[in-house]
Amino acid sequence: MIFFWIIFVVVLTFGFVVFIGSPYVPSQKKYIRQAFVKLYKISKNDVLVDIGSGDGVVLREAAKLGARALGYEINPLLIIISRILSAKFKNVKIHLVDFWYIKIPVDTTVIYIFSVTRDINKITKLLQKEINRINKPVHLISFAGKFNHFKLVKSVGPYDLYLINPLQQDKAQV
Repeated sequence: MIFFWIIFVVVLTFGFVVFIGSPYVPSQKKYIRQAFVKLYKISKNDVLVDIGSGDGVVLREAAKLGARALGYEINPLLIIISRILSAKFKNVKIHLVDFWYIKIPVDTTVIYIFSVTRDINKITKLLQKEINRINKPVHLISFAGKFNHFKLVKSVGPYDLYLINPLQQDKAQV
C-alpha cells in the first residue's frame, strides 16, 4: 500500500508540473559543458539563473566554472534531489517557486531555460519584463525553444544563445 502512495505522489507531482510549464527532461552534462564553453563562456563573473532547474545539473556545471547559480523549480521532489546533489557547491541556491512569479536578481548575467513551444510567448513576455526591470542586457541560453523576439547571437547543436536588451517602457510590448 505504501508503494502505491509513493508512486501516486511521484506521478501527481510530475504530472502537475506539466500543466504549469515544461516537463522534466534531464539535461546531459556533456551538452551543458559544450554550451558553457562554445556558446557562452560561463565564468566566476556570471550569475546564472536556471528557470525550471530540475535536478540541478545545469546549476552544478555552472558552479564548477565559478559562476553563482540560482535555480527555480516548482517540483518539490526535484528540489530535494537537486539540493542533495548540489550540497557541496556553496555557489548554488535552489528555490521552490513557480517561475511565472519570480523576480530575477539584478546581478543576473545569463538565464538558462528549457521550454515547450506552447509557452514561448508567455516566457518571452516574462523575460522581457524582468530585463526591463533590472535595466541591463542579459544572455539567454535556450535548449530547444526558439525565442524569435530576442536577438540570436549563436547556435550550437540544440542550444541557442540570445541577447535580451532592456526596452524603453513605451516599446516593451512583445
